[in-house]
Amino acid sequence: MQPKKKTTRRKKGFRRSHDALTATGLSTCPQCHEPKLPHHVCMSCGMYAGAEVIKVETK
Repeated sequence: MQPKKKTTRRKKGFRRSHDALTATGLSTCPQCHEPKLPHHVCMSCGMYAGAEVIKVETK
């Protein structure tokens, strides 16, 4: 079944009003002060909650 009327830009905009992407919130690592995702292991130093979880090779 085909649509009977064309969807206007306004109706399409109303429908898409909640589709906007939100930026991820970054926090800083307390050890190395690099940006990291909250509740995740820091990829630059391998620390999480004051404990070393991943061994990271330094260059």
